[in-house]
Amino acid sequence: MAKYTLLLMTLLGTTPFTQAQEDKYQWLEEVDGKKALEFVAAQNKATVEKLSMEKDYQSIYEKSLEISNSSDRIVYPGILGKYVYNFWKDKDHERGIWRRCLLSDYASGKTNWEVLLDIDELSKKDNIKWVYKGASGLYPSYNRFLVQLSNGGGDAVVIKEFDVEKKQFIENGFQIEEAKGEATYIDENTLCVSTDFGEGTMTSSGYPSQVKIWKRGTLLKDAQLIYEGQHSDVGTWGGTLRDGEKVYTFISRAPTFFTSQKIIWIDNKIVTLDIPEDCNLNGLLNDQLLIQLKSDWTVNSKTYKNGALLSLSFTQLLKGNKSIQLIVEPDEFSSISEVSTTKNKVLVNLLTNVTSQLYIYSFADGKWSNQKVKAPDFGTISLITTDQFSDQYFFQYENFITPTTLYAADAGKNTFTASKSLPSYFDASKYEVKQFKARSKDGTMVPYFMVAAKNLKTDGSNPTLIVAYGGFEVSYQPFYMSKYGNAWLDKGGVFVLANIRGGGEFGPKWHQDGIKEKRQNVFDDLFAVSEDLIAKKITSPKHLGVMGGSNGGLLVGVAFTQRPDLYNAIVCQVPLLDMQRFNKLLAGASWMGEYGNPDIPEEWAYIQKYSPFQNLKTGMKYPEVFFTTSTRDDRVHPGHARKMVAKMNDLGYKTYYYENTEGGHAGSSTNEQGAKANAMMFSYLLMKLR
Repeated sequence: MAKYTLLLMTLLGTTPFTQAQEDKYQWLEEVDGKKALEFVAAQNKATVEKLSMEKDYQSIYEKSLEISNSSDRIVYPGILGKYVYNFWKDKDHERGIWRRCLLSDYASGKTNWEVLLDIDELSKKDNIKWVYKGASGLYPSYNRFLVQLSNGGGDAVVIKEFDVEKKQFIENGFQIEEAKGEATYIDENTLCVSTDFGEGTMTSSGYPSQVKIWKRGTLLKDAQLIYEGQHSDVGTWGGTLRDGEKVYTFISRAPTFFTSQKIIWIDNKIVTLDIPEDCNLNGLLNDQLLIQLKSDWTVNSKTYKNGALLSLSFTQLLKGNKSIQLIVEPDEFSSISEVSTTKNKVLVNLLTNVTSQLYIYSFADGKWSNQKVKAPDFGTISLITTDQFSDQYFFQYENFITPTTLYAADAGKNTFTASKSLPSYFDASKYEVKQFKARSKDGTMVPYFMVAAKNLKTDGSNPTLIVAYGGFEVSYQPFYMSKYGNAWLDKGGVFVLANIRGGGEFGPKWHQDGIKEKRQNVFDDLFAVSEDLIAKKITSPKHLGVMGGSNGGLLVGVAFTQRPDLYNAIVCQVPLLDMQRFNKLLAGASWMGEYGNPDIPEEWAYIQKYSPFQNLKTGMKYPEVFFTTSTRDDRVHPGHARKMVAKMNDLGYKTYYYENTEGGHAGSSTNEQGAKANAMMFSYLLMKLR
């Protein structure tokens, strides 16, 4: 009977792969292995040769590069002391320059930039493809910085101390070798460091498990250990928590991706803050510690709801007492997307029905009050930078068809003025934005935005691209379609942004309804949006595609393996795909709080139902998927995409594949690399869906 069952499964296209057959692809997990790189080179060559010959490739590439290198782009400020800092790339600075100008000059439009560090020059000098990953400065003078540099764009960085007055790295200054670590100034001669201190000091997720205090003039190996987490944790990190002139050494020990113990090192002892491990800590202002709840919290018979923003007296909390004030409690259609502080105010960016509203909160006489910032409506507001020495801040506004505008604002006066706007990169007058809701399999209404021509014909023939993510409480919001305008909308495309579960659009519950054993809800939400577009005759399966990256790469991998009947194009970027081994590859173990642990049979039971790599079958009509990744991605292993392509090819399915040799999890390190990726992606989509 077993023989005939296997024959029937083969005829139906459901032949299971044995574990031995799955294991045969593990050689593709050797990131720099000779055989693996030969496989990548052959795949890249075939894909580039095919897609670069598409009629739209060159024009999309040139326009994308033009936009990326344009001098009309917004120069984003980062306020530190009396200066504004900015990192900038253009055609003359492929890897970028780190620069500054006086805040007073920036505010008045006099952007007389002083170049501090040229990454192109540094890369040539060191013969390393450096990627700038940020810098943290020494309060309050900010005359010294700890600069983070990545070799090729991965998450692991080298940290080197830099003198901004002399514009050079400090000889015999603080320096930390490459690791997924962090360092912060406590004072001029003291750092709080979490990094790879040697054998046994990193977690199973590849992050630090120790926090040390390092004094100038001593060796890093001799730094004082102040806290150590567990090997099974996601990681333990150290830093500082500042309240004006007061500074506290802060430690975060994360047992899982969504939980962390918040710890203060004070008077040479550890004080663990008695607050929920799953809350977010959003800052400290005038003794008020700001936290955002991810689950209900009952204190003294009073319950504070998940999603709420609270404040607690920090000095009392250190003594074990709780003096709590409610700042804001979002409703079922809202969530808090950002919280930031100026010298005297708290800025809260509230998302309602996936559009932004900005509020200024003030604390006086033991209570919080608020004023709404009368920023433009029905789009996305983003907080760019705040000034810790004043109430100045900058925010930006954008929507799908309105160019991004940067605003200079004053939280004390509740005023703002436009500072800089992008030019129009396409004629937006031809398009309109609509928001719909689709009914998912369990009855949940799932919102999505659609950007399309005003005279759109509902005959099912419109090439339509859905973009979605659905994980880690990340909200996908409207953005200005600078590169999509010419490459997609102007070529007859319809764009859809789906706000599926797993994200944070409607608070913690929207996320929690899509994790672990509830993961299928995320996929069903995407299918519901897809079917709604087809039912409205906006498109049809022949003209419908979906794109996602990272966790979104998993999403679209599931989309084509579970519902190949719905899609004719799939763009699967830096994806997770082998969910049986994801926790054994790079940072994968840190995401078990999202997906579950495949090594536990009860959890593998629900993971295996959707894992794309394990659910590939013979005899299916899969779309010709376009996979992309990066050799230097040290977050999501490139082996996921490589193995999926190899297995699909072995089963007789055609694929497209491109692996950039650098770029890390972002996929690209330079504007030119990004333009090439865009040109291939849109050429593929137009070829398949138009």
